[in-house]
Amino acid sequence: MASHWTKPAPTGYTDSMDSDPARPLDTISEPSRVAVDDEGIGPDELGLAARNHGMPLEAMRWDVTPIGLHYLLTHYDIPSVDDTSWRLDVSGLVDVGLSLTLDELRDRQSVTHTVTMECAGNGRARLLPRPVSQPWVHEAVGTMRWTGTPLAALLREAGLDPKATDVVFTGLDHGVERGVEQRYQRGLSLDDALRDEVLLAYECNGAPLPPQHGFPLRLLVPGWYGMTSVKWLSSIEVVDEPFDGYQMQAYRLRQVSGEPGLALSRIDPRALVVPPGSPDFMSRRRFLPAGSVVLEGRAWSGWGEVTRVEVSTDGAGSWRDAELEPAVGPYAWRRWTLDWDAAPGEHVVAARATDATGRSQPADQPWNRGGFANTSAQRVEVLVLPAT
Repeated sequence: MASHWTKPAPTGYTDSMDSDPARPLDTISEPSRVAVDDEGIGPDELGLAARNHGMPLEAMRWDVTPIGLHYLLTHYDIPSVDDTSWRLDVSGLVDVGLSLTLDELRDRQSVTHTVTMECAGNGRARLLPRPVSQPWVHEAVGTMRWTGTPLAALLREAGLDPKATDVVFTGLDHGVERGVEQRYQRGLSLDDALRDEVLLAYECNGAPLPPQHGFPLRLLVPGWYGMTSVKWLSSIEVVDEPFDGYQMQAYRLRQVSGEPGLALSRIDPRALVVPPGSPDFMSRRRFLPAGSVVLEGRAWSGWGEVTRVEVSTDGAGSWRDAELEPAVGPYAWRRWTLDWDAAPGEHVVAARATDATGRSQPADQPWNRGGFANTSAQRVEVLVLPAT
């Protein structure tokens, strides 16, 4: 499904796809570059940061993130799609192939889920040594109401061959990563693809998908890191073996080059703080008058409901349990609050989450070459000023 290149992509490559399965994609298991000591963020990373954007953390005050504030990661270019000629093709190990228009998909059963989505690279820029890629700090997250039609019903309508094991999703976005020309593709096991909550989404927050979020159709897999929810979806293929394409191999936890690593799937627990007070423009350090303050934030996990959030105001030296509000939905974050009597001086506010499976944010985040799933606690520096 991809072609192996021996040099960086030229500026005018074609849209051809080499489907030779015998051709090894040997660059997939090679790790992304790791910054050397004291290396600053370079022009390539700045370019990525300009194209992609995170959610301002103060936007966690909303239960549902406004569309323009939701985090955004686009691997290649945003495709220009004519929805009048676009089709979703369903093929492979099915009894009947399907080719559906957007109107035909919208005429099917409609379901809406409120979903917290997070990029697997959230926190990458805080790892040392720093993996060189999109330099997320904490902000690659958002929660929106997604509307679409259940994938399972569509697959069952097409008729599944008994030999089927995996489902491959292909987007219209096309580019090159580490010498491999490709369209963006991800796979799910058949069992995961048939889960009731998995949608073919055509709306977010009550409006048609905007171009940057996958117009006219995207996959939505609640609870899984965002790379799973393929945007600009063009085809679904049912196959009889695990799909191991580039984007499946790229999103793995590896310590060294060449090791198979652990595949990323569900979102690990995380709690974030809405930064209190007012910020310094450059450093984002916070300034706050002394007195009674209600600290607040959000917490989520793709493995189970968040059952506990602990908050520290002294640099994680001691922790107190926060109050938890009901989750926005079964696949969405929970708001937490904590009353704090802020005394004058320097403080560091942090939060950590635990979910119903017992998973929690680690005290020391294990490092990995891709900079994935860094859930070490956010640290918000706060200068509390004497009350006037």
